[in-house]
Parts: sequence; C-alpha cells; structure tokens
Amino acid sequence: MTEQIIIAGSGGQGVMLLGKVLAQAAMLEGRQVTWFPAYGAEVRGGTSYCMVIIADQAIGSPYVTAADTLIVLNLPSLEKFKSRLKTKGLLILNSSLAQMSGEDKTGVWQFPFTDIAINLGNIKVANMVALGCYAAAKNIVKVKNILEVFKSIAPAGNSGILEINQRALAEGQKLNKG
Repeated sequence: MTEQIIIAGSGGQGVMLLGKVLAQAAMLEGRQVTWFPAYGAEVRGGTSYCMVIIADQAIGSPYVTAADTLIVLNLPSLEKFKSRLKTKGLLILNSSLAQMSGEDKTGVWQFPFTDIAINLGNIKVANMVALGCYAAAKNIVKVKNILEVFKSIAPAGNSGILEINQRALAEGQKLNKG
C-alpha cells in the first residue's frame, strides 16, 4: 500500500500542520512516511502545500507527481493542483472557499470545512475538520493515533486547543456518514 497525498491551501490555513499530524500518526502505526513541506515566498495568504506519502514499504522519493488524494482548502490551490490528482483519485475540497462547478465531480467530496470550524468557535481548525474527513474517507490512519499526535503537540496547560482540535476532527469524520 502506498498513499500519496498533496495538501494545499493558503499560508496560515494550517496546511503544514495537517500534513505533519497525518505523517506522525502514520509513523505511530509503523508505516514508512515522508512529509515534504513547500515553503515558498508565501507565508500568509499565498498558496502553500505539502506532500505526504504513507507506505508499507520504503519510499524512493518524497515528491508527489500524481496524488491519490488531494486535500484543497482554497480556490487558488484547487486551480494549481487539480491536474496532479490521479484518475480515480479523491479530491477533498473546502467548499467554503472553493467549488467545483460544471466539471466532472466523480471522486470529489466538497464540504464547508471553514464554516464548520467557525461554528465550532475557531476558524483555525478547518484543517482538522479536513483531516477528520480524510481519515474517515481513506481509513489509512487510525483516529486514535491522530489524537495521540494532538496530545503530544498541544501546548502544556492549554487543554482548550486539544479539545477544539478533537471536536474538529470528529466533525470531519461525520461528513462522510451524512
């Protein structure tokens, strides 16, 4: 099994964190993992992305030319990366900020991650809503391991951050069951 993922959005949307949490959770499961962040001139506002590969065998290169899954958090990232999705790949799209219209929507899951995060009380957890959606869709990484990573990276004494991320993850998981 090899799963190649491109995660893209605006700088400041937590793209790198989403990829890092996913990669660390896969490592907890004993998988081979690469996490390849792309920090361009963009910080906040411009397109940023990372590539994650999860495999049962050695990974030759961290670069993803054709993704099995594309997680997109905004419209500029959709335009930039949609051509890199494999045929029959899965596009998980933040419909709060980007929509597929008039195109083939086979393999496209559109959910309002940003709106859900706002309803949870913190716009910054839209990335974790997307991660919950991915976890439920692909069932490659166990949610209990994602929660373990949350616990390990949450600032000491700030249980609120851990709690909001857990809620965001749970909301994302529910999207696939609706």
